[in-house]
Amino acid sequence: MQHFFAMERLSVYNIAFKGLREGVHEYDYHIGKSFFDHFEGSLVEDGDISAIVVLEKRSSFMKLNLKISGTVLLTCDRCLEPYNQSIGNDISIFVKFGETESEEGEDVIWILPDENQINVAHIIYEYIIVSVPLRHVHPSDKKGVSSCDPAMLKKIEEYSKHESDMSDDRWGELKKLLNNN
Repeated sequence: MQHFFAMERLSVYNIAFKGLREGVHEYDYHIGKSFFDHFEGSLVEDGDISAIVVLEKRSSFMKLNLKISGTVLLTCDRCLEPYNQSIGNDISIFVKFGETESEEGEDVIWILPDENQINVAHIIYEYIIVSVPLRHVHPSDKKGVSSCDPAMLKKIEEYSKHESDMSDDRWGELKKLLNNN
């Protein structure tokens, strides 16, 4: 039952294409925390994103162009503090009709011939997620100085120095074995 209500709330992302005249049609969406709440276990929980979806409808095909830009709230891998990460992505996806999907690449979506609308919420979500960099670290300021929490950076430096000061006898013994050959 909860899944039904989640899909119902995402119905604002439905684009009805049956009966839509041929040509270009633009849809603007603002993506925030309530959007990400619909995706359980999401890498991103909050953001301020503009998603512009341009539907190009022709007699023989449909094409979706998505332009995603804004910021997402992430947790820094280095200092564990939240920060806003800028993201952006431009994507073109072809929409094809058929009873079965065929392997034509990631930029093709297959829908049943009797469908009259397409929900773009999951498409927008996927392209937001692939826009997030793999490494989540506060950006440096204009002088090249990290904007991470200075107290945490100091702690990391202290622990790193302490670790390098501690010698591990096992490594010395392994080096002796290498030198004997």
